[in-house]
Amino acid sequence: MQLPARYDHVGSFLRPQYLLEARDKKAKGEIGAEALREVEDKAIAEIVKFQQDVGLKSITDGEFRRTYFHIDFLEQLGGVKTDIPVTVKKADGTEELAPPVIRVIDKVRHAKDIQRADFEYLKGQVAASCTPKVTIPSPTMLHFRGGRAGISKTAYPELDPAFYDDVAKAYGDELKSLYDAGCRYVQMDDTNLAYLCDEKMREAARQRGDDPNELPHRYAGFINKVVAHKPEGMLLAMHLCRGNFKSTHAAAGNYEPVAEALLAEMNLDAFFLEYDDDRSGDFRPLRFLPKGKTVVLGLVTTKFGEMESKDDLKRRIDEAAKHAPLEQLALSPQCGFSSTVHGNNIAVEAQRQKLRLVIETAQEVWGN
Repeated sequence: MQLPARYDHVGSFLRPQYLLEARDKKAKGEIGAEALREVEDKAIAEIVKFQQDVGLKSITDGEFRRTYFHIDFLEQLGGVKTDIPVTVKKADGTEELAPPVIRVIDKVRHAKDIQRADFEYLKGQVAASCTPKVTIPSPTMLHFRGGRAGISKTAYPELDPAFYDDVAKAYGDELKSLYDAGCRYVQMDDTNLAYLCDEKMREAARQRGDDPNELPHRYAGFINKVVAHKPEGMLLAMHLCRGNFKSTHAAAGNYEPVAEALLAEMNLDAFFLEYDDDRSGDFRPLRFLPKGKTVVLGLVTTKFGEMESKDDLKRRIDEAAKHAPLEQLALSPQCGFSSTVHGNNIAVEAQRQKLRLVIETAQEVWGN
């Protein structure tokens, strides 16, 4: 499966003020769910037009119906209980999002279609020349956040294979639901493999009773169980996120600890890797990329408005091409512009400029 273009994006966009105000009114009970959805519909129609006018070929709904990129999806799976994340103010005055508590309290199942109605509206807004894309959180989040302690021992006395099989089946049912609605492109957002590149996060995994060297390979098998349920003809990608809350990040480190499991073992079509600054390390891990798969290089940051130069981007693409074939590479921003409703500290117009930079650079490197 091939990406719609050599340029892409991760999915989320800054919410317009009128949408934020409507969400606040809904939270206060001043408007109902139907009224909020009408406002969301208007905002999504506008962000679809924005993406198409910029020149993107894969089009999302900007994640405009979500508060958090992961919780809004995961809490709709049967057997899953989530708590709202807490914003923590650090000593330097910056804020970070404390990881949400995600617990498996019963057998995991696909209790209902989660994204189908949202996709059907998106599809109705997207031009025939473009591809609507759905973004969902990675299933690994149901394990990594709490480890064995976060998963009911009553529902799952043993995790392997029952827990992984049930989650994979639930995800497979959701992918089939989307496929039946016409969806052909789904991206899973995964923080956990990126976190396993960071020694602090690796130590936290050890404290939970997991081996950080074994986990990437276990997760590769887990993801492949999902892929086994994927409808034929659907492109399935994964984005590795190092944290993206109000322009902050949660993890750093070279991809080396997870690269082989990620690139060589996972039966996915494409991998979006964050490479916007030094915290991501070098491109040597790309040597594990096998034929037939694509790495989308996230070289343009969404955290700050300062613009990268085309020459620098081309130089870095050349560096990456020393470790993986150029024809198996593509270009994107490093993450979304608003992984949570709060948004990054970046101007609305900077979104357009960053995306145009990605598109123009990719066209100059790979052609039209």
